[in-house]
Amino acid sequence: MADLTVLVSSRAILTLPDDSLLLTPATIAISPSTGKILSTAPSILPSSSFPAGTTYIDHSPKILLPGIVDAHVHLNEPGRTEWEGFWTGTRAAASGGVTTVVDMPLNAIPPTTTVANFREKLKASEGQCWVDVGFYGGVIPGNAQDLVPLVEAGVRGFKGFLIESGVDEFPAVSSKDIALAMDTLSGEKTTLMFHAEMIPPIADSVGDDVQVSEAPLAPKGDLNAYHTFLQSRPPMFEVCAVEEILSLAPRAPDLQLHIVHLSATQCIPILRAARQAGIKVTAETCFHYLGLTAEEIEQGDTRHKCCPPIREESNRNGLWEEMMAENSCIRTVVSDHSPCTPELKLLPGHLDRPSMLHSDSGVDVTLPEGGDDEADAEVPVEKAARGDFFAAWGGISSVGLGLPILHTKSQQRLKRGLAAPSIVDMVRLCSQATAAQVGLSHRKGGLREGMDADICVFNESEAWVFEKGEMRWKNKCSPWEGHEFLGRVRETWVRGQKVFAMGRPEMGFGSSRPVGESITERRVR
Repeated sequence: MADLTVLVSSRAILTLPDDSLLLTPATIAISPSTGKILSTAPSILPSSSFPAGTTYIDHSPKILLPGIVDAHVHLNEPGRTEWEGFWTGTRAAASGGVTTVVDMPLNAIPPTTTVANFREKLKASEGQCWVDVGFYGGVIPGNAQDLVPLVEAGVRGFKGFLIESGVDEFPAVSSKDIALAMDTLSGEKTTLMFHAEMIPPIADSVGDDVQVSEAPLAPKGDLNAYHTFLQSRPPMFEVCAVEEILSLAPRAPDLQLHIVHLSATQCIPILRAARQAGIKVTAETCFHYLGLTAEEIEQGDTRHKCCPPIREESNRNGLWEEMMAENSCIRTVVSDHSPCTPELKLLPGHLDRPSMLHSDSGVDVTLPEGGDDEADAEVPVEKAARGDFFAAWGGISSVGLGLPILHTKSQQRLKRGLAAPSIVDMVRLCSQATAAQVGLSHRKGGLREGMDADICVFNESEAWVFEKGEMRWKNKCSPWEGHEFLGRVRETWVRGQKVFAMGRPEMGFGSSRPVGESITERRVR
């Protein structure tokens, strides 16, 4: 193999020395041996400009983008590998131009809440990753003493829940736990993130707390109707959680705080005011909140269940507007890929066949005596109703689909005369800013000399339909099935190696082997 590969195109997005992004014709020289970008030029240089033996590829008119950095992915290994795993999850990522994913501390068993558990996860990942993988640590009650050691071991940040997570091994944190985590991590180069939902002190609603509470926390309406579920997770759940987090922020003024998967626009003015007051807080939203609406979810289609929930069209418009606003609190867009087996989704008969029930539910799933940890995750319930939004597992499979979703929905908005991100904005939201969020901006998220040669080759004009056969994650269950997209990833390069090419055998992976690495360098920014 030549130690010099040159990619050129009439359109590429380069990162300039001041970190601004430039859409331009470009030449990108990379070293397959070091995995680094050797040089970039804002023009197409001819092949004669390079030594004999150079691999020279002209991708015009497709656009060359820095690889997507998906900073919110659940790979679930070890422990729940029937849901997902490093091999399948990272292949799915690579097929969509994602060159780095950051794995959440749950739903693997054990969760990444101690250094010993982190090492177990790293061991499970060996030889299985098609893209580079970073890792978050978890904040749970009683593990404050493990947080700094996890920082030293190389986790990119921490996540905690203010509401039950749905898995017993990752319980919710109290205000005291949050305060202790802030005190412990103050002064560290890290990010403290939160699943920001909590049940208000008095609420006639239902959330995960229905598992331990009596009425009036009971659903009102048809359990197969999405509207019933949506009412059970109102915006106030998110508002109360965000306000609680921000009330504690002065304890660690230099600690970066982050709200994951923001859904409710009612939180936006609260976050904006906090940022204006000097609190270091950002938020992310997800492709499904930008691409789907409550109004379009059909009776019993539990593929759409996630928490916080997909909300109404008016709410979606508010997310788009904030994402495009100057000094927006929404700095990044991620997948929150959270898969499970189709059985746990309790799909209606015309979608699939149900047989299992997860404990993230609104019905009694008490285990018989003698149940073990594995049974806690998957509980057979013969009487569970198909299409029951309260009984189904909440999570959406979408890693690798983000770029087509965002590009397609942006084009649709532009046709309606609405503001939408340009392809440069998408790189900022999904590559540059996500890399910065996890302390990797020195090597990920941009096309610039010295950075990792992570490259996505994107055909903006290709129209296609996402069918079940296109799903490369482990379980072929996603609300995106049947959706028409404009724009498709044709190739993905990870540190100078082409790992995916549309049309190759083995669903685009050919005879190549995984080249992804675990990222365990300690954060310095």
